[in-house]
Amino acid sequence: MNNLSNRKFIVGLIFLVIGVIFSIRLFTIQVVNDDYKNDSDQNVLREIVQYPARGLVYDREGELLVYNEAAYDLMVIPKQVDTLDTLAFCKLLEIEKVEFVTKFNKAKAYSTYKPSTLVKEISSISYASIQEQLYKYPGFYVQTRTLRRYPRNSAAHILGYIGEVNQSTIEKKPYYKSGDYIGKSGLEYSYEELLRGQRGVKRVLVDVHNREKGSYKDGTNDTMAVRGTTINTTLDIVLQEYGERLMANKKGSIVAIEPQTGEILALVSAPNYNPNMLVGRAVRKNYPILSTDSLNPLFNRALMAQYPPGSIFKTVQALIGLEDGVISENSGFPCIKSLVNCHNHPSAQNVAQSVKMSCNPYYYSVFKRILQQRRAKSIFKDSEIGLGIWNKQVLKFGFGQRLPTDLPAIKRGTVPGIDFYNRWYGEGRWAFSTIYSLSIGQGEVEVIPLQMANLSAIIANKGYYYVPHLIKNVENSDTIPSIFMKKNSVGIKKKHFDPIVEGMFGVVYEPGGTARRARINDSIVVCGKTGTAQNPHGADHSVFIAFAPKDNPKIAIAVYVENAGFGGAWAAPIASLMMEQYLIDSIGTNNLAKEKRVLEANLMNVEFKE
Repeated sequence: MNNLSNRKFIVGLIFLVIGVIFSIRLFTIQVVNDDYKNDSDQNVLREIVQYPARGLVYDREGELLVYNEAAYDLMVIPKQVDTLDTLAFCKLLEIEKVEFVTKFNKAKAYSTYKPSTLVKEISSISYASIQEQLYKYPGFYVQTRTLRRYPRNSAAHILGYIGEVNQSTIEKKPYYKSGDYIGKSGLEYSYEELLRGQRGVKRVLVDVHNREKGSYKDGTNDTMAVRGTTINTTLDIVLQEYGERLMANKKGSIVAIEPQTGEILALVSAPNYNPNMLVGRAVRKNYPILSTDSLNPLFNRALMAQYPPGSIFKTVQALIGLEDGVISENSGFPCIKSLVNCHNHPSAQNVAQSVKMSCNPYYYSVFKRILQQRRAKSIFKDSEIGLGIWNKQVLKFGFGQRLPTDLPAIKRGTVPGIDFYNRWYGEGRWAFSTIYSLSIGQGEVEVIPLQMANLSAIIANKGYYYVPHLIKNVENSDTIPSIFMKKNSVGIKKKHFDPIVEGMFGVVYEPGGTARRARINDSIVVCGKTGTAQNPHGADHSVFIAFAPKDNPKIAIAVYVENAGFGGAWAAPIASLMMEQYLIDSIGTNNLAKEKRVLEANLMNVEFKE
C-alpha cells in the first residue's frame, strides 16, 4: 500500500515538474524572449524607414543649385532569406558574387532579424527591372531614399557633398543610425540640421512571397518623414560660373563680397570639380581619383591656402601708421633701394602715391616707425613692444584668425607676434631689422584669399566689415545667424581711409599705376591694389584686391593666381572681368580681347605645394 502511494506521489511529482518546466518555457517564449514574436512579426510586418528629402538650395536670385532625385536601397532580413539562386540574384543586381556574399555575411553578423542595406543607391532605371523580380526572393525589399543633384555642375567647394555616417558620428550624434547620410563638406555640412529633415517610419504587411499587402493598422502607427528646410544662399551662380571659366587652367582663387552686407557673391577655387562626381555610388569611384590628383581639386584654396599677402598688405601698414600718428597722409619717404629692393619709380611724396607706386622702401620706413617709437631704451625691447601693439591692430582686420563664416575647414593664416619670434630667435635677440620683411607683406605673415577679399571690403566701407557668409535666408524664417549681422570695426578712423582709396584709384587710372588692366569703362570707377607674392617653390604669385564703384561700392574682390607673376598681369584683369560681369551683367566690346586672353591662358606650370 505504501509502495503504491509512493509511486503515485512520484508520478504526480514528475507531472508537476514537467508542467512547471513547460510553464516556464512558455513564459520565456511569450514574455521574456521575443525571438519567436520577432520571427512571427517579420513574416507579416515590415518597418520601412522613410528618409526625408533634404532641403533645396538656391542662389541669391532664386536659381536652383541643389535638388533631390529618387534612389533606392536594397534591404535584406537574413532570417527570412530561403533557398537563393545566388548567381541569378547577382546578375539581377549587377554585382559580383564575392561582393554579395561579403555584404550578406556582414548583414547576418549585424542581426538576423533586423534589416540591413545590401546594395545602396540603385538608380530609378535599375530599380524598375529589379522590382519586377524581387517577389521571387523572400527576405529582400527596396527602401526609397533621395540623392543630391547639382543642375549647374558648379560651386562644388561651396555646396559640398553628403555621405554615409560612420560609427564615430553615430556615437557622437544619437539622431543618426547606420545607413543614414550626413553633410560631409560645404553648406551640406554647415547647415546639416536644417537640410536633413526628420526620418519617418512606415509599417506594412507582407505576404509569404515578400509582397506588400498594405499598411499595418491603416497607418495609425506610422510616422511621416519631414522634408528638410530650403535655404537661399548669397551666391550669384552666374558670377560663380564665370569665375570658374576665367580660372580654368589656372591655380588659385577668386572671392567676391558685397561689402555693405558681407554676403559672398562668388567663391572660386581652382582647379575645381563637378559636384555630381561625389553623388551616390559614384563617390566610391571618384573620391579616390580626386583625392590623389596632383592638382588637388578637393583643396579649397579660397579658405585653406595660406599665402604671403604681398603688396596688398601695404594698405594695412599705412592705415595703422596713420592711426598711430607716426605718419600723416602727406608723409613722404625716399625710395632707397639699399633698404629693400624696389622697382623704378619716383619717391612717394604722400600715402596715396605710396599705394599707387607700391614703394617697398616707403613701407620699410612706415613699419620701422610703427615698431620703434622709443617706448624702451633697448632697441630689442622697443621692437617687442611695438610688435605687440601692431599685432593686435592687424588682428582687428580679421587676419590671423578663423573668420566665423558658414563654411567649414577654414584656416586662420598667420600674424606673427612676440611669442612667435621669441620661439624662433630667442627672447631679446630680434628687432625691427630682423623682421622688416613684414612691412611689404612677406616674411612670416600669411593670409587666406577670403581674408584678402574682406580687406577689400573693409577699405570699401572705410573701417568696418560684416563676417563674410553664404546664407541669405532660410525657409519660414526672416533671420540669419546674428554673427553675420554684426558690424565689426577695425579701430581705424574713417578719415584715414581717404588717402588709401585715392591711392587705389591711382593704381588703376594714373600714370605710374600698376593695374591699368583693371579698368572696366568710363562709368564704373575701380579702386585696386596689386601684389606680387614671393614663392619659394617656383614663380611668384599674382595678387589683386579691388572694389567698385569707387563711390558706394557694390562689390569687393580678391584674386590670387599661383605662379602667375606680377599682380597686374593676371589677377587684375580677372578681377576686372568679374566686377564687370556682376555690375553690368555682361562684358563690353572694349574688354572682349581682355576676356579672350584670360580664358585662353594656361598658367598651370608648377605643382602646388601645401
